Amino acid sequence: MKFKIEKPPDEWKEQLSVDAYRVLIEGGTDRPFEGKYCLHYEPGTYVCAACGNPLFGSYEKYDSGTGWPSFFEPHSDMSVGTRPDGGHWLPRTEVHCARCGGHLGYVFDDGPPPTGMRYCISSSALDFRKEL
Repeated sequence: MKFKIEKPPDEWKEQLSVDAYRVLIEGGTDRPFEGKYCLHYEPGTYVCAACGNPLFGSYEKYDSGTGWPSFFEPHSDMSVGTRPDGGHWLPRTEVHCARCGGHLGYVFDDGPPPTGMRYCISSSALDFRKEL
């Protein structure tokens, strides 16, 4: 897959925190209920910690009870991409940043209306821009 922003791993390692690198580049995840945005509800936009791409708005965020920030839809059609992930015993769909390809989390079809989707995202993959 080709992305607008591509860097070798050592450049990402210099730019990102250890946790952000582990999630965004290595495909890791945060521990449940420990991420900085799990219980965060200020008005604003959650952006990719690697490239600043707007990913999710605070108005699409909800408490799924799973321990990760959850959203029922992305900021726009150009915010995130998805791809099948067969690496675990359950088939699931990975969510990545549409601009740089950074791993964000997973999407499931057990979310609330109006979309029925639950984008379950690691806090370490996100930064927050407060609404002015």
